[in-house]
Amino acid sequence: MSSILFELGCEELPPKSLKTLRDALQTSVTAQLIEADISFDSMKAFAAPRRLALQIQGIADKQPDRAEQKRGPAIKAAFDAEGNPSRAAMGFAKGLGIEASQLITLNTDKGDYVGYEQTVHGKATAELLPAIFQTALDNLPIAKRMRSGASRDEFVRPVQWVVLMQDDTVIDGVIQGHQTGQQTRGHRFHSPDYHTINHANDYAQMLDGLKVIADFDKRQMLIKNQVKALSDEVNADAIVPQDLLDEVTALVDFPIALRASFEPRFLQVPQEALISTMQADQKYFCLTDKNGKLQPYFIFITNIESKDPNQIIEGNEKVVRPRLADAEFFFLQDQKQPLFALTESLKTRVFQEQLGTIWEKSERIAKLSAFIAALLHQQGQQIDIDETARAAMLSKADLASSLVGEYPELQGIAGTYYARLNNEPEAVSASLEEQYLPKFSGDVLPKTPIGICLALADRLDTLVGIFAIDQAPTGSKDPFSLRRSAIGILRILIEKELPINLVALVEQAIKNYISAEGSKISKMGDTFTKVMAFLNSRYRAMYTEQGVSVDTIQAVQAINPHMPLDFDQRIRAVQAFSELPQAEQLADSNKRVANILAKSEGEVADSVDESLLSESAEQALYSAVRQAQTDVTPLLEKANYTQVLQTLASLDEPLTQFFDSVMVNSDDAALKNNRLALLKQLRALFLTVADISELQL
Repeated sequence: MSSILFELGCEELPPKSLKTLRDALQTSVTAQLIEADISFDSMKAFAAPRRLALQIQGIADKQPDRAEQKRGPAIKAAFDAEGNPSRAAMGFAKGLGIEASQLITLNTDKGDYVGYEQTVHGKATAELLPAIFQTALDNLPIAKRMRSGASRDEFVRPVQWVVLMQDDTVIDGVIQGHQTGQQTRGHRFHSPDYHTINHANDYAQMLDGLKVIADFDKRQMLIKNQVKALSDEVNADAIVPQDLLDEVTALVDFPIALRASFEPRFLQVPQEALISTMQADQKYFCLTDKNGKLQPYFIFITNIESKDPNQIIEGNEKVVRPRLADAEFFFLQDQKQPLFALTESLKTRVFQEQLGTIWEKSERIAKLSAFIAALLHQQGQQIDIDETARAAMLSKADLASSLVGEYPELQGIAGTYYARLNNEPEAVSASLEEQYLPKFSGDVLPKTPIGICLALADRLDTLVGIFAIDQAPTGSKDPFSLRRSAIGILRILIEKELPINLVALVEQAIKNYISAEGSKISKMGDTFTKVMAFLNSRYRAMYTEQGVSVDTIQAVQAINPHMPLDFDQRIRAVQAFSELPQAEQLADSNKRVANILAKSEGEVADSVDESLLSESAEQALYSAVRQAQTDVTPLLEKANYTQVLQTLASLDEPLTQFFDSVMVNSDDAALKNNRLALLKQLRALFLTVADISELQL
């Protein structure tokens, strides 16, 4: 058993890909070692700006020997009547380089054959490793490879050196066109020369001394600790998004955090703009107070241990000042006119060629938002319909602002700032930012009633319009993010507990397109059907992510509820029902009932003739069904589906007895039809909640 060290030294690797490259390298090498039957105790991956490395501990020096059987001709063809080897057997033996007398008999399921068992000696690990590492490098997820100089070898960046060692010995090989060795390089500025690695186990410790923290996770933890310490000094909290933290970690070999500041006057600018430019352009960590308000500080990570850190701090302050000044300029420039005035330019900005301008979209959103607001008002919510329409007409105004033009991620956010500066009602102002919520899976939902109306209307308008022009998502292509929009609609209606029917919303969105002045869409064809099917298909994606079984979702979809809140209540009820001891038997019995009714000829009656109930088991089932109908009626009025199914669980025993004792398809047509009517009533009871025959328990 020994230790292996592999290091690929390059020019600076793409920082956003470094972590992915590290993990992919380790995964590929691990899989290849397992496939080659080379055992090892552990593997540690390293990744820094100029290197990818693997350290493998306790690796076997060679593959194990293995016995390998070679099968020749059948016994009947291998020997003649006197037992002498035939030409076939002798040819087989000659091919293996052995005498025919060394052949053995192999007993198989297909008969007996002559054969030979030989020992295949395993190859030395050192002999296999160069090819294993080269294959792993070839399979890395690199979008675009490059060649350096006259070399024909391709990689994401020019390769400078390759280390491949077994303990203290170099494993001879050529990887990425470079001869393997035992020399590495340290920090580009602090220790730029080549240094010899004496032993594979010395790697991390040696690089630490050369000002390179090769362990990505260790380097990241150092950054987090330093950032926290510096932010605590000014009683602030650092904003540390994981993507930014990963990128910064990939940019430095030897992280040193420093805190700088900027003029407080910039704090009048929307803090989202300041944070955006400092994070995206400068890779800074911004600081906020305990209430989330931006403070005039930022923390940056330098890759050098300076004798005079103040010079680095002053340099970063000098660099960030023009960027913040740009944001300030755009913000002040936009305020020279009211927010509503910006909507004028939306009349010439195309939303989608066939669906008109952004102004026309705003008009449709206003109509649909007002429609939704009226529904919410009928349900007792405090919402001003006129303010809702006003908010909708302002909802896309900030797309014409200078601030959003420079920082597109501020759409909605900028509108909220400008609306407040224009003294728009707070309900209107807050909704402009909320219209884009949720932005991603698991994101927060809009909180205000008007924000909810805008968020629903915006998504529904886009959904209906794109389907109307036959641009529905296909495969992985979804340029308008319709899948995400559909789930956003469902989440809002469910989590905000809004008993609103999707049919009404989609129909209204379609009417708005058809009735709009100058609309290029006059007929919708089967748009309604397609949109409803698309929305219903999103239930599966949404609920499976929550851990709900597919059969539970199918059981509810079978009855096609049109109200998402109602759909969710039924899902929860079926989940609870599945845990009952009677669930499995009732699911099977419902399958049987469904099959019997499906195969019945003619229309099954709705009512049961009590005088024809001749068997005690069918009388008992009828009585139980009648009682269940009485019991579940008030529960259905309250949409208490969980209690409905728990009540119907009492039908398990009489239904089982019915099938054990009663012949449904009696020769007597009257008895048969009456029993079918009884089963139809029973099935109708369950279908008030879901089709539990879909459950696979």
